[in-house]
Amino acid sequence: MLYKRSSELFQEAQKVIPGGVNSPVRAFNSVGGTPIFVQSAKGAYLYDEDGNVLIDYINSWGPMLLGHAFEPVVQAVIEKAKKGTSFGMPTQIETQIAELAVSMVPNIDKIRFVNSGTEACMSAIRLARGFTNRDKIIKFKGCYHGHSDSFLIEAGSGAVTFGSPNSPGVTQGTAKDTLLAEYNNLDSVITLLEANPNKVAAIIVEPVAGNMGCVIPKKGFLQGLRDLCTAHGTLLIFDEVMTGFRLAKGGAQELFGINADLVTFGKVIGGGLPVGAFAGRSEIMDYLAPIGPVYQAGTLSGNPLAMAAGLTMLEHINADDSLYERLEQKTSYLAKGIAKVLDKHSIEYSINQLGSMMSVFFSKEKVYDFKTASLGDTPFFKAFFHGLLEHGVYIAPSSYETWFITDALTYQDLDKTIEIVDIVCTKLNKA
Repeated sequence: MLYKRSSELFQEAQKVIPGGVNSPVRAFNSVGGTPIFVQSAKGAYLYDEDGNVLIDYINSWGPMLLGHAFEPVVQAVIEKAKKGTSFGMPTQIETQIAELAVSMVPNIDKIRFVNSGTEACMSAIRLARGFTNRDKIIKFKGCYHGHSDSFLIEAGSGAVTFGSPNSPGVTQGTAKDTLLAEYNNLDSVITLLEANPNKVAAIIVEPVAGNMGCVIPKKGFLQGLRDLCTAHGTLLIFDEVMTGFRLAKGGAQELFGINADLVTFGKVIGGGLPVGAFAGRSEIMDYLAPIGPVYQAGTLSGNPLAMAAGLTMLEHINADDSLYERLEQKTSYLAKGIAKVLDKHSIEYSINQLGSMMSVFFSKEKVYDFKTASLGDTPFFKAFFHGLLEHGVYIAPSSYETWFITDALTYQDLDKTIEIVDIVCTKLNKA
């Protein structure tokens, strides 16, 4: 495939945008080459500026659960836009989507909408600190909760890819209040809690990690966190920016039967528009201004376009009782097909898959935390990425990212993808 136009556009962008992109992973730094500039998307496919058609396994990093340009969402946004794009005042649709979200997700009474997953996690941490009157938080190495200062300590995702998990600009004062534990290791959490008695406001965790690749919690890990938080008077925050409404109607809380104190959302809840949210029990959420002392605000929070997209998306998800079964079957089919090809070519790998999230790690070690996720063959991944791209399959340009499967994918798309993986691996084995 040719990418002449994308290359030209990237050169133009670098003159006026830092690095030529508005989010670092898009720059292809970890895989090399020129980022692809998209012209449009529909269903399971991307159409780039050079006229290429790509099968998409990023899906805007998760929100396109039902496919790109899902017609009901598009029409809802168009109709709402005709009435005005933003008012900075309350609208009825905010209450409607709040009521629907609360009805779908276990253990939440109230929800506040913001503009991104980063903003949701940042606000949840502030609320937890205000509610508990404690300063410290525990996060897990390799988990990414957005680019707020408190979270850029051993972060996953793009922070790892760029080799700067401790970003310049994050003060020592902020960093000292973020304690680091090992994902899937309860002993590391116990050690931190015991070393900081009555000082930890919250433990924040991706219940299924998606920013060091897809990493699944071991049996008992999430329940162990719940028990530790209850025992120490610490709030448990589930960062469900990726998993919320993707793994189940009620997210990871429903899937695993674990109640968190606060939950953050993004991606799917926005239906493709910039939306985030955080939610919890009334006694915690009522600590927020204007009725509580913890301040949080946003002029565009709950804007009508985003609310229209999100409400329509959630309504379709809620009405489709077989959606998650279909997504699981398609993702499992793809994972098994790729595994069969990699076995055929004697390539060392480990595949993690849960629901419609999956990752292929080029290492024989089973991946269960940040350390094991880092053992993959990076040069091979780069070649694998570009091989797929050359044949019309687009996966995340980083080995630390999850593949997101959309219901718009057909089994013909999946078979074609598996066939392309076979072609690429044959070529790489001969190189």
